[in-house]
Amino acid sequence: QVQLVESGGGLVQAGGSLRLSCAAAGRTVSSYSMGWFRQAPGKEREFVAAISRSGGSTSYAYAVKGRFTISRDNAKNTVYLQMNTLKPDDTAVYYCNTGAWRGSYVSGDYWGQGTQVTVSS
Repeated sequence: QVQLVESGGGLVQAGGSLRLSCAAAGRTVSSYSMGWFRQAPGKEREFVAAISRSGGSTSYAYAVKGRFTISRDNAKNTVYLQMNTLKPDDTAVYYCNTGAWRGSYVSGDYWGQGTQVTVSS
């Protein structure tokens, strides 16, 4: 069993930055590849970024590539999502997830409760 808690969301103007954190309890995040997803109102949940267990491989959705950076600190049992040059289209609830890396990220069973990111124009 893994508990994931996201934090760091908020209201920011377009062009601003936020850093999301995902802290894990129950098992160490080093046991998993980790991913970030988001869900905007009226839309399906979509992949944002992922990082392998060692941090040696990362993957990004096209919409965020070059603006967002995923990283992890296994010693702190935490995964981060640095979001720069935010756009109103980035407004969503952001979720972290435990998964696996099989050439690309495969989402797993554990999800956090989400953190709201709102970008004003």
